[in-house]
Amino acid sequence: MMDTHIREVFGRELLDSRGRPTVEADVLLAGGARGRAMVPSGASTGAHEALELRDGDPKRYQGKGTLQAVANILEKIGPALRGLDAADQAGVDGRLIELDGTPSKSSLGANAILAVSLANVRASADAHRVSVFRELAPTGTFTLPVPLLNILNGGVHAHWESTDFQEFMVVPLGAESFREALRWGAEIYQALREILQELGLPTLVGDEGGFAPSLATNREAVELILRAIERSGHRIGEEVGVALDPAASELYDEAKETYRLRREGREYSSQELIAFWDDWIGRYPILSIEDGLAQDDWANWVRWNQAMGERVQLVGDDLLVTNPNRVRRAMELGACNALLVKVNQIGTLSETRQAIDLARSSRWGLIASHRSGETEDSLLADLAVGLGMSQIKAGAPARSERVAKYNRLLRIEEELGADAKFAGGGAFRR
Repeated sequence: MMDTHIREVFGRELLDSRGRPTVEADVLLAGGARGRAMVPSGASTGAHEALELRDGDPKRYQGKGTLQAVANILEKIGPALRGLDAADQAGVDGRLIELDGTPSKSSLGANAILAVSLANVRASADAHRVSVFRELAPTGTFTLPVPLLNILNGGVHAHWESTDFQEFMVVPLGAESFREALRWGAEIYQALREILQELGLPTLVGDEGGFAPSLATNREAVELILRAIERSGHRIGEEVGVALDPAASELYDEAKETYRLRREGREYSSQELIAFWDDWIGRYPILSIEDGLAQDDWANWVRWNQAMGERVQLVGDDLLVTNPNRVRRAMELGACNALLVKVNQIGTLSETRQAIDLARSSRWGLIASHRSGETEDSLLADLAVGLGMSQIKAGAPARSERVAKYNRLLRIEEELGADAKFAGGGAFRR
């Protein structure tokens, strides 16, 4: 048996998909195994996320440098973890949490802590000579997630030049396998490109690889996607549905307690916005709405879930920030019925797992998610399969930092062979 005790921990500053610095860590074990992981970064971030430590030096990367986070890995985290057993992920993460000592990871930085936490699970998997998804779940069956492909970008991801809402996704839930689902999504993406070109609209892409045309209304985005589904030869609703991420916290005016939708030409109260979503759910084959209300609009999340939770997946992202305490509160209140899982919102793999286990106990939907500032690291795919998440958001089927996750899932499906199962329509409330 290879020695899985931690020998050394290294860190470095690298660039993410937006050309901004991020953190990478290496964990080396006594037996020679090693793991490496990079940390993504969000543009539309929740107020309650763990702290991403930045240097603030205007002379380097406009203040976005991560040298202090890297120094924390080299000078504090590495010495503290030396000699711990990497196979004990909870023990390693517990030491990281204890070493930081703050609820928001503000001492060492969530980016420093997470890079090491994820590199550690890779090192343990390397020592055991298994894929990371098998390291996470040594026994049991594995299910490939349904991809939610963000093919039209808006909001802050398109610098407000496209639509008010941040993400318009296609959901190939009727496919027989992940491979087929990804093919359908890619075909729809190319069909949408053709339609935009025919309309004389630009086919430049936003942060997550989706097209970002300037549209007059938000409805136009959905209707263009439905045309693309039809053109690609797939049945709307039955084979392919739609998912939305409006990122409503970005639209919310706290002073007025209203949501400003520029392309609708008006401001909405929470109750009016709930009615807006009810209308859209009736008009379009919408399976999932993420962050349809602001991150602290708890009372109206409860009302919304009571009104529509049986018909559609209502996903907490900024509301929950992958934090077990906020997930527990949402469960007690009945505020939503699905959790978006972003490991960098909470900062360690073990805390992420706690949030997932809580959500699963209430039979919520589980969605593994990338960030707008991504890296070539494909670990998200292994997390989705190994932690039993039936859906994954990794962006459009374009740009290598997005496609890396989908390609990794294709390899996992191949590794599983006949044992590979696809979540399909069973992942959604319909």
